[in-house]
Amino acid sequence: MTKPLAGTPLDGRNLRSLFSSTAAGTVGLEEELLLVSRENWRPVAAGDVVTKVGDPRVKPELMACQLEIATSAHKQPASAIEELGACRALIAAACTSDVAPIATPVHPLVDGPSLLSQSNRARELGARYREVISRQLVSSLQVHLAFGDADCTLAVYNSLRNLLPELAALAAASPFAAGQDTGLCSVRPVIATQLPRQGVPPIITSWEQHAQELTWAARGSSMADPSEWWWELRPHLRYGTLELRVLDVQATVARTGAITRLVHALGARLAELYQLGELEPPAPSWRIAENRWSALRDGVRGELLDLRTGEARPTSRCLHELIDDAEPHAPGGLDSARALVRNPPVEHLRVLGAERVVPWLTEVFTA
Repeated sequence: MTKPLAGTPLDGRNLRSLFSSTAAGTVGLEEELLLVSRENWRPVAAGDVVTKVGDPRVKPELMACQLEIATSAHKQPASAIEELGACRALIAAACTSDVAPIATPVHPLVDGPSLLSQSNRARELGARYREVISRQLVSSLQVHLAFGDADCTLAVYNSLRNLLPELAALAAASPFAAGQDTGLCSVRPVIATQLPRQGVPPIITSWEQHAQELTWAARGSSMADPSEWWWELRPHLRYGTLELRVLDVQATVARTGAITRLVHALGARLAELYQLGELEPPAPSWRIAENRWSALRDGVRGELLDLRTGEARPTSRCLHELIDDAEPHAPGGLDSARALVRNPPVEHLRVLGAERVVPWLTEVFTA
């Protein structure tokens, strides 16, 4: 994507320059994946597979069993999805007959801490966050959106905060943990919130304010660097993008594509509203968090409260309206996103049950 912000002071002027230097409308994807043993379906180390793939887009992650795909920036979501699918195919081909890759927000059978990778970063995070970091075997789909204008980027950030619950509900795909049904549609955020700076992000009033907040945290060693600003939506200081982090990773490339096309169209819609001066003001974080809880508990079958009036509305209706509003910005339409509202992936997972999910995930990894 764009060159990183390196060797420059962390101040409002430099942040404005970074977020104005991107190619407006482009999209990039990252997703976290796991390797499992075909013998017992438990996680296994991913280092050998990453080495065998030998592609810089496929990288080791925090956990020893985890790896990450990071695509380049694309003008259209279809080409980003195609690249992601090609990288999944590379990973699958690099696995031996007794190892398989899966895309799951939470391993449905794992209970307790997992082994960290041997990277310096993993060791540093282990020292700072103790055993809690080893319990973060969670995987998300991250969508990067570029707007080519710093003021537009910040305005869309503050507006997109309001919609995190709807997007989380659509992507909810983690009902199981430790072999049990948690009763939630997405338990991943519950595990992630053991760490600080998770969930609904704060309002950012200006790039100057954002630089001051990050500097404050770094000065006191609360964070080693801005990459530990782990909220479910954040301005990404390496790429000059908005990074949407609220989404559960999806079992298949097709489901990933459905969500990516919606997010890209939604970003374009919010940028248009910014130009028209019609963006909704950012809501208080606690109100969004109330809806966020409903989303992770009930997915698309729940209700969300209007952020102004408090009126309860079906989440499915909120999503259909969101999709309708974004669709003019989506070449080819958003019927695939509507299909996820009608047939939520989490319901299929529950039909399978915790013990049968992992074998199924290995079968559909490249689908």
